[in-house]
Amino acid sequence: MQVRDVIAAIEGFAPLSLQEKWDNSGLSVGSPSQEVHGVLLGFDCTPELIDEAVATGSDLVITHHPLIFRGINSIRPEDPVGLAIIKAVSAGVAVYATHTPSDKVLEGVSGAMARRLGLTGIQVLEPEGDGDTGFGAVGDLPEPLSFAEAADLVKKTFGLSVLRASKAIACPVKRIAMCGGSGSSLIAAAKASGAQLYLCGDVSYHYFFTADGFAIMDIGHFESEVEIVSVLNSLLRKKFPNFAVRISGNLKDSNPIQYL
Repeated sequence: MQVRDVIAAIEGFAPLSLQEKWDNSGLSVGSPSQEVHGVLLGFDCTPELIDEAVATGSDLVITHHPLIFRGINSIRPEDPVGLAIIKAVSAGVAVYATHTPSDKVLEGVSGAMARRLGLTGIQVLEPEGDGDTGFGAVGDLPEPLSFAEAADLVKKTFGLSVLRASKAIACPVKRIAMCGGSGSSLIAAAKASGAQLYLCGDVSYHYFFTADGFAIMDIGHFESEVEIVSVLNSLLRKKFPNFAVRISGNLKDSNPIQYL
């Protein structure tokens, strides 16, 4: 099997053409014609993930976030990105990322959040084109919950010990909108969707001043998106049932943000 065969399966799910102009998804290290004997899935492409790929005989690493996201002026081992590139090239490990393409398909990042919460009638929050793709998702709970009950559900669903939230609302929470990762730009769309609650990550201070009947919960960037690794794992295992596909054994501990 070649790198291009695995890429074709991923892009059949999340086409690279969907990526945003500022994104750098796709193959960043390696050749499409490179032979592949195993795939390792992770969230961020770190030097440690490349080491794990080598140790497990995986010559293709697939992550959500791109290894090379912004321009780099040098490739040096003192820098984590530079070290990951050096290790990947030296070991012959190809590196691919599906970032905003997986953000913008409903079976991807935000849709996975909605499904984990058990929502029904799930739709794209901010649709583009034919309406089947776009950022975010919105859906309805089977039964309304109080704000406190909704907070408990969110914490349990996403494995949170804490979350950042705006003031409690008095009305029941029935409709929930969400966007994995940095989602402040979709707050207006969440309100317009009729949601009482919006979930995302990386919310800055002033956005927590919310209108009556509408609340925001910042559940963390990593926590909101990491489920995409399991989605990709299921996709590739179904497509290549006799091929070595594995999730990083350190995935749960790879969040760079620590809560002390």
